[in-house]
Amino acid sequence: MENAQLVALSRQSILRNHLDVIANNMANINTSGYKSQNLHFAEYVMPVADGTAFEPQDRDISYVDMFTTRTDFTHGSLKMTGNDFDLALNSDGFFAVQLPDGTEAYTRAGSFHLDNTGQLVTAEGLPVLTETGPITFSVEDGNVQIAGDGTIATNLGIRGRMKVVDFEDVRTLEKIGDTMFRGEDPLPAAQVSLVQGGLENSNVYGITEVTHLIEVTRAYDATSKIVKDLDELRQQAISTLGRFQA
Repeated sequence: MENAQLVALSRQSILRNHLDVIANNMANINTSGYKSQNLHFAEYVMPVADGTAFEPQDRDISYVDMFTTRTDFTHGSLKMTGNDFDLALNSDGFFAVQLPDGTEAYTRAGSFHLDNTGQLVTAEGLPVLTETGPITFSVEDGNVQIAGDGTIATNLGIRGRMKVVDFEDVRTLEKIGDTMFRGEDPLPAAQVSLVQGGLENSNVYGITEVTHLIEVTRAYDATSKIVKDLDELRQQAISTLGRFQA
């Protein structure tokens, strides 16, 4: 009976984690460049003592274990904003930004702006990188034009090219924020299709997440009922056995 309760509790624990993932997806449904998360499960088989001398033999006990949280990197739809420093990638790849420790992080959230020094930064204030490093604009630059291949041009001429990178396997990227990732061995993006004055929407679909929420909630309720029924059965067994005298 205790084994059955432990199996059910392991299932409940994972379902709670799944609810957290769904809630985070729904909270970021309007976050530009956000990539939805999915929870993947695995079976954990509890080893048992050697019972070959007895009949029936002990059975393996299977618990529910969380395997990993994976990111869905499919592209979101584009929306036009008219802001010259809003950039959207209509192709594979990531914008490169500079973290406070000098290392790079990568994002598809292109809601950029100029800080008080004229430097191009993310919504969090991190410098956005070109192929030669961070870029700062002055009044003399005037109107900033960013072409589809990432080339930056102003009244002063060509100022550089946006750094857009890609990875052999995006599944190796480590999520370090709602829209930020860290990765090893970035490669120059093979093809860059950049849209100035636009943003990439989140790839979270509300209807899908609500459906998942209902499914997980029902599974959690059903598992809770099993735990309650097993607890009542154990209490009944203890009460019954307590009435017998040794």
